[in-house]
Amino acid sequence: MTRRTAQVGALWGVFLLAHLTTAYLGWVLPSQPMGDVVLVYEPWASAALSGGPVMGVTEPWVYPQLALLPMLAAKLLATPLVAALGVSAAYLVAWAVLVTVIDVAAFAVLIGRRPSAPRRAAGWFWCAALVLLGPIALYRLDAITLPLVVVAGLWIASRPALAAALLTIAAWIKIWPGAVLVAGLVAVRRRARMLGAAAAVTVVVLAGLLLLGAREEIVGFLGAQSGRGLQIEAVAATPFLWLATVGAARIEYSFDILTFQISAPGAEAVGVALTPAMAVAVGGIIAVGIWRVRRGAASARLLPPLALSLVVALIVTNKVGSPQFQVWLLAPVVLWLVVDRGRAQVAASLVLALCLLTFLVYPLTYDALLQAQPLPVALLTARNALLLVLLAVGIRAVVRVPFVRPSTLQE
Repeated sequence: MTRRTAQVGALWGVFLLAHLTTAYLGWVLPSQPMGDVVLVYEPWASAALSGGPVMGVTEPWVYPQLALLPMLAAKLLATPLVAALGVSAAYLVAWAVLVTVIDVAAFAVLIGRRPSAPRRAAGWFWCAALVLLGPIALYRLDAITLPLVVVAGLWIASRPALAAALLTIAAWIKIWPGAVLVAGLVAVRRRARMLGAAAAVTVVVLAGLLLLGAREEIVGFLGAQSGRGLQIEAVAATPFLWLATVGAARIEYSFDILTFQISAPGAEAVGVALTPAMAVAVGGIIAVGIWRVRRGAASARLLPPLALSLVVALIVTNKVGSPQFQVWLLAPVVLWLVVDRGRAQVAASLVLALCLLTFLVYPLTYDALLQAQPLPVALLTARNALLLVLLAVGIRAVVRVPFVRPSTLQE
């Protein structure tokens, strides 16, 4: 008992230290890895609180509307700190504290009082991934959704309605948790409860937006995504980046969506083709999942690799390849380690490598990447190739889920 208590205490200590270290690195590393928080989130929150434009309500927005809630929460949390730190610094500190508090709550659900070896392994994985990915793991909206998805995944078998509600709320912050919800609807048998909870949350959100005066802005984030060009970090942009190293393609900044994109013959056509490619990839993976369920695959073992495969497919076929997308991978792997640690080890190792490669590109060599220098392009190429490997590993795991009596995520 004493040894286990010491192990849990050490795990908690490392988890908190990882947050503190990662938060601090955002202040000292190049390329402003926490730039979005103070340059984008804080002005949006200030405008909404001061009677100005409310993104997603009075103005079209790139994010689903509930994304504004954590931005507002951080602004309110920062208010007492402004006099001592200044507006920008106070908001950064408040954001880091907000993410850490939500992470701690999710980590408590994962670890509990007497965690099993698989749950401890999942906790150590989370700590390692956070450190290897660096400040981008904290200073983006994706950091808010990660703990929500982890908790929902742990509860999805025993509390399907509550889990579906959490996933739906998370999807109204960033879209990607919807992939985990879809995986749950395929793998978990109490689908009616999940669908009812997801529908109820969506109705409440839509009713609230309508009462606030939103109309076409409600679905504005869908149009904003479809209008994007091919971002330099997207998997499909990799060949164009190598062309840029020899001057046959250009890296240009889009002031409309605040990101760097590829300008080259054929880049626009590739970007257009990615949308149907995403639909085909996601649809195909869902079909494989349904096939395995009908053959009698264990739902608890099917859910994590199916969720991981869907999430990776969203990244691989995306016009965007933002570094924070790697945060999406953590939740399915955490769940996979809990329910099937042996089969999850390859995926966990790949995700840790992806986190490290992403950190080496952003923020460490990002300035050189914008100049199309070969080293960061090679690092990004390795990262994107590893994503394809992870997709193959995930799909293979879905296909190989054993046909046994369905179990649950409870241990």
